[in-house]
Amino acid sequence: MYQLIIFDWDGTIMDSAQKIANCIQASARDVDLVVPTTEKAKSIIGLGLFEAMRQLFPQASRAEVDALVNAYKYNFVNNDKTEQKLFDGVREGLQALEDAGALLAVATGKSRVGLDRIFNSLDIKQHFVTSRCADETRSKPHPQMLEEILDFTAIEPAKAIMVGDTTFDLDMAANANMAGLGAAYGVHSAQMLIDSKALSVEPSFDHIIEWLLNGRVEKAHAN
Repeated sequence: MYQLIIFDWDGTIMDSAQKIANCIQASARDVDLVVPTTEKAKSIIGLGLFEAMRQLFPQASRAEVDALVNAYKYNFVNNDKTEQKLFDGVREGLQALEDAGALLAVATGKSRVGLDRIFNSLDIKQHFVTSRCADETRSKPHPQMLEEILDFTAIEPAKAIMVGDTTFDLDMAANANMAGLGAAYGVHSAQMLIDSKALSVEPSFDHIIEWLLNGRVEKAHAN
């Protein structure tokens, strides 16, 4: 039974993968590097921005990686107009988990500024007791951000579950001795999530909520 449910953001809560990929590609053009395919650009979603650029552009110098990061931030806020929205059922599903007594949190590769911008624009922050971002702690799949959330909430790892759409999320959960639940509608395939030892892999956010509420959630700190 889980008292704490920790969600990834991009690809799990928010349908934002295309916007992220577009901004990565635009940033590569800005820095005059080979533009990755959309599939490759999406494959690193979930990592911290610096780590993502290092993985996508392994031959780039430190100065080029820094330039890519800065170009990405500028393109994301100012240039790219691709729509990003919550997946269907998110607001209702989060409320249902709260009504069941669970604590909710976010562990994301986004920056704090980026997550707060989304929180403010969507009026959704109130559902989450805490959040951790990649520029505040170690990037996924290192377990530090989950460990900090566990410390904040005083929940044991066995009573918590990480929900995410990438192997970075599930590997992070395993590294924190925590269960993982896969979101197959995101950027990594269902088989990749299964291979990363997800307890289950669900095809939609509504199915994630249904799986959790099927006798797997209890009131936080209940004895």
